[in-house]
Order: sequence, then C-alpha cells, then structure tokens
Amino acid sequence: MIKLNYIWSLSRFNKRIISLIIDAFFVTLAFVAAYWARLGHTHAVFQNDNLYVLLATLAVTLLCFTKLGLYRAILRYLTFHALFVVSVGTIISGTTVAICAFYLDAYVPRSIPIIYSAFLCLMCGGSRLIVRVLVSQQYTKGLEPVLIYGAGSSGRQLAIALRSSSDYRVRAFVDNDKTLQNTVIQGLTVNKPKNIQYLIKRYNIKKILLALPSATRSQRKEIIDTLVPYPVEVLTVPAMSDIVSGKATIDQLSDVPIEDLLGREAVMPQKVLLELNIKNKVVMVTGAGGSIGSELCRQIIQQKPKALVLFELSEFALYKIDKELSTYIAENGLSIPIYPLLGSVQRINRLATAMKHFSVETVYHAAAYKHVPMVEYNVVEGIRNNIFGTYYSAKAAIEAGVKSFVLISTDKAVRPTNVMGTTKRIAELGLQALAQEEAKKEHGTDFCMVRFGNVLGSSGSVIPLFKRQIEQGGPLTVTHPDIIRYFMTIPEAAQLVIQAGAMARGGDVFVLDMGEPVRITDLAENLIHLSGLEVKSESNPHGDIEIQFTGLRPGEKLYEELLIGNDVSETSHERIMTASEVCISSEEYQRLLEQLDKACHDFDHDLIREILINTPAGFTPSDGISDLVWKQRVMIEDVYPK
Repeated sequence: MIKLNYIWSLSRFNKRIISLIIDAFFVTLAFVAAYWARLGHTHAVFQNDNLYVLLATLAVTLLCFTKLGLYRAILRYLTFHALFVVSVGTIISGTTVAICAFYLDAYVPRSIPIIYSAFLCLMCGGSRLIVRVLVSQQYTKGLEPVLIYGAGSSGRQLAIALRSSSDYRVRAFVDNDKTLQNTVIQGLTVNKPKNIQYLIKRYNIKKILLALPSATRSQRKEIIDTLVPYPVEVLTVPAMSDIVSGKATIDQLSDVPIEDLLGREAVMPQKVLLELNIKNKVVMVTGAGGSIGSELCRQIIQQKPKALVLFELSEFALYKIDKELSTYIAENGLSIPIYPLLGSVQRINRLATAMKHFSVETVYHAAAYKHVPMVEYNVVEGIRNNIFGTYYSAKAAIEAGVKSFVLISTDKAVRPTNVMGTTKRIAELGLQALAQEEAKKEHGTDFCMVRFGNVLGSSGSVIPLFKRQIEQGGPLTVTHPDIIRYFMTIPEAAQLVIQAGAMARGGDVFVLDMGEPVRITDLAENLIHLSGLEVKSESNPHGDIEIQFTGLRPGEKLYEELLIGNDVSETSHERIMTASEVCISSEEYQRLLEQLDKACHDFDHDLIREILINTPAGFTPSDGISDLVWKQRVMIEDVYPK
C-alpha cells in the first residue's frame, strides 16, 4: 500500500509516461495472446513481417490513445467516456493490424485482428477500472459511511454528488418502493427499511441522508418516526422547489426541518384573499422587524402593494428587514416604495401622522411584547405596549381613514393565566369596542383579530433553544413533562393572517386551525435522536443528553386553547374559523383604560392586578406579582420600613 501511495503521489506527467509504457506492454501482450489463442503457439509472432506489423500497430495505437485524450483522464473520476475512448482506440488498433498485415504480406490470420482487439480492450479498459477501484478505496478511507433513504432521482443525484465528497461515503440505498428493493443502482444495493438496523451495524453508519424532496410532510414524518429509534443523525436534502429555483443544490445537507416532525401539511393560499387588501394598496406593518411582522412584509411584497410602510421600534430590526425587502425588490425588477419608519405604537400622534401622510389603506398590527415571562417581569410596559399601543394604533387608523386593521393575537389570550395573554385579550376587546362604533359609519375601519399559537423559529421559540443546547452538549430544559403546545410555520401563519384579514366584516375574531398539539418533551427527545444522540435518563444513564424539567415559568400554562366558548363557525378557508365571543361597549373600555393608565402611572401593581382580574378577559393568575421593579421596591421597604 505504501508503494501504491508513492505511485498516486507522482506528478501528472510521470503518471502519463507510466500509462504509455503499460499500454505499450498491453498492445504487445494482446498481439502475442491473439496468436496463441488462434494457433496454439506464438512462433509466428517473431517472424520479421509480423514484428513490423506489431511495431506499426504499437505506434498508431499509442498515438491514437493520446489524440483521443485517454491520458488526460483522471482515473479516480473515470467515466463511460474513458471506456468509450478505449473501445474506439482498440478498434482503430485492430484495423491497423489488418491493414499492415495486408500491405506487408505478413502471416496474420483473418481472425487475429478481432481477437487482438478484444484482448486489448479488456486489458486497457479493465486495468483502468481496477486502478480506479484502488484509488477510490484509498480516497474513501476515513470517510464517514452513510445511507441514502430514497433511491429515486434525487437519491441517485445525491449519490453521484457525494462520490467526490471529502466527507461521506455512500454504502447503500433504502427505499419503500418494492419495485426498487433488492436492485443495484450505481453499484449500491437498494434495501428495505427493515434492513436499516443491519446496515447500521455492518457499516457502522452514523448518518442517514433523506433524499425525499418531493414527499409530503406527512410522508416524511412517517419515515422520520421510523428512524427516530436508531442511533443515527438524520440529515435531509433541500426542498425540490429550492433545488429547481437554484437556491440550493442536491448535496447541501441540513438538519431535518422541525415542520417535518410535526407532519403538518400547509394548505395552498387563496390568491384572491391574499391580494384583496394588499394589491395596489398602501400597507403598513407595525412591529415590522419581528418574527411575524417581517414574514408579513415578505408575503405582502409578493402581492405587489402600491407601497409598504414599515413601522418598528428597534433600529437594527428595521434596518434588517428594510435591507432584505429592498434587495428582493431590486432582484425581481419591482418598483414598490418601502418606507422604514422608526417609532413606538405608544405614540398616537406619530402613528396618525404617518398613516395620513402615506395614505395607508391596510394595517397589520404585529407590534407587541409576546414573551410570557418577560411581560410578567415588566407588567407596566407590557400593558402600555400591548393594550394602549394597540388602542392607539387603532385610533390612529380611524383618524387616518384606514380601511382594514388586523390585530395579530395569540392563543394565550384565551382564559389567560398570565399578564401577556390578558393584555392581548384586552387589546381584542378594544378592537371589538371600536368595531361597534365604526359599524355605524358608512365607510368605517374594518377591525379584526387573528388568534393562533406558537410559530416555529420565532423569537423566544423553543426549537432554536433546543438546537443550541444540543450543540452545547445539553441539557435540554423543558418546563414540565406534560406541557403541550400548538405549532405552525411562520410563512403559513403570515399567509393565513392576510387571508383572514381579507374576510373581515368588522369586529371578527378569527382562529387559525393549528392542527394537533405537540408534547414538548416528545419534541425534545426526537431532536436528540435525530442528532444521532441518546437521551440520558435513569433507565439509560450512559446516554448523551439529559432533559431537565425546570418547572412552569411565571404565568405559564400546561396547555393553550384557541377558543373561549364553543360558538365557532367555518369560513371559506378550511384553516380559518371565526368565533363569536363576549365584548364590551366603547364607554366601558374607555373607563377601563383610564383606570389602567392611572394605576400604571403610579406603579400600583396591586391595583393593576385587581383591574386585570375584574375585566371580561377571564384572567385567573397562576402566580403572584412578578414585576421586577415592584419586587425590588417591596424588598427595600421590608428592609427599610418608613
């Protein structure tokens, strides 16, 4: 093997000289072997005329191989083209034998050129294949063995791409298609899924690559569920749409998307609903730099509004989404003005002035504090931003003559046990109260709210946290073993919000179909298994990553709901429902705001808590007051009483 390594390390020129010498030997050997096969002896080979035939054939053959580019081919990447060149060269070489024998009147039986050509083709082609195998084995030593799940066109393309990989070596295919099982594709056997355990042990497999870009999410979830018990990391190729559009290549492997674990199929949006409140209209998004707000902007820009106004408190978040949208517009040859505005939704004058001057027709209000513990620790700011900010935005929309106003709400607004959920429910009540007043006008503003659960990848989402904890070696922190949550992707949520807003008639509470709830502990375990690791527990003390239960955080519930009552109706969209829920008059809401405003100004958290409990929001706190400033004041007063 050391000698082979010396040969592999020679310069390209030296390798070509060696190839010429070996081929010259093969030409001679094939010529001699042809006589032996035909006559049973080799005496005639060494007659003068026959030697001239051999020398002429040798010169023509080597010149032909050189001109055809055979010696420029790299044996490690030998393809059918190189074997085709060998075949053409041997045909020319055999023809040369026949022609030289005729003109030199040499003793060459008629079958000799044919036998000679066959021997030469086998020697030159076969030797190169043998060398290719030896070189490939040398280069694949130390590469990580992998299985490809999916022997379709994507799987085959992936196997070809990984042949030149410096990381992976494909050992076999796995596929559910019975017509492909037990067949050989590109030298690799296609196995049944039930053989995976055997293949893992035989080849020491640590990674399985999913090459199923065209499969539905439910199909991928079924396959992933079967792979979870195995001690392997599961990676996947990009979606077929990304491959076709050129955004990704077949060999750009990544972690299994979390939406594949949920198995939730996205429904194609209704184009009419997407365009109704956006196309050729001036649209404003508050909280435009947030997780939901930024995705709303991406979806809105695709519907070609007249202009898009970005309203955001964070300078960096505003810069980021403005830059992204401007790049998209330039790359797609669009001419949509983007207006990035810094501002707080707690400043009604700023909102109203902006809406008037830009003639805003549609507002998507995504600005809010949504992280439950953070709002518990900062109660006053949560109330100011979520309740007063929403009310001021709605009042500004009325003043500016905005046609449609959509509030992004949350499932935590239903029977809330925390301040954040309560503020969102009170914000809903405010819009419902204003909607009653606007319904009396001929061209009033249409208010509606869209309520849904958690979105994958949002700020504060549990999924990025779990992935970071896995990268760091754990532990994974889960608040409670039985906690469950609803999930959907951010793009799907944004599309459904836009479509729901288009169906609004005033004061509507829309609820998105979130599918089946997910147990967070199961989600954590699946992520660990799909990373090729094992859960460390009492039953498996030698596992890799532990799951620690930290206890419910302030205001957190074990499960979330989307409806307060049972009065729910279907809409024209299968994923959007509308609920009929309790509301209050505009006068009652004004009195509520006045009480909250004074209590917040005085930082009277006992009164704030009492007011929130007495509202029709249904607030039943699960914890005491957690506001950090209030707790610090109480601590100081206990130490230094007045």
